Amino acid sequence: MTDNKFLVGVYDDERVVLKAVDKVRQSGIKIHEVFTPFPVHGLGHALGYEMPRMGVPAFMFGLTGTICAFLLTFWTLGVDWPMNIGGKNFFPFPTNIPIVFELTVLFAAFGMAFTFFIMEGLGPTVKPLIFDPRSTDDKFIVAIDLGKNASITEDMISDTLKNSGAIEVNIKEV
Repeated sequence: MTDNKFLVGVYDDERVVLKAVDKVRQSGIKIHEVFTPFPVHGLGHALGYEMPRMGVPAFMFGLTGTICAFLLTFWTLGVDWPMNIGGKNFFPFPTNIPIVFELTVLFAAFGMAFTFFIMEGLGPTVKPLIFDPRSTDDKFIVAIDLGKNASITEDMISDTLKNSGAIEVNIKEV
């Protein structure tokens, strides 16, 4: 059978959705998620999301790339295949900077992509949860988990959504 029941409000305009999110949150209703066809400026703030802390893993992956690049260039030029070119030392620092930069960017980019996929629960075997297929075209969807709003009746939530500008309100079982 089904695990969760969601009340889904469908909106036409991004400005109406922003005002609706504020109105719904002020009435004490917990919003599960808002699905939009394009990014809406200020929606994360309206939903009360914190700033993402993805800078810390980005720095760590970049630092790992830098260390790996220095170890790679030191090993190949100084230990594995030392060559005396023009009387220079075996590990010339300035000539390795492009390699260090490229590996730093490579490690940071791939590390951030994998971190994002893991943190958001995305992957090739994950089936996406689509509340309304029109959310990929031109409609804005506000999904409210009825299980997390047990103290508020379904009719009150539905009325709040309609009063905030929803063109339709549906129940979706997932």
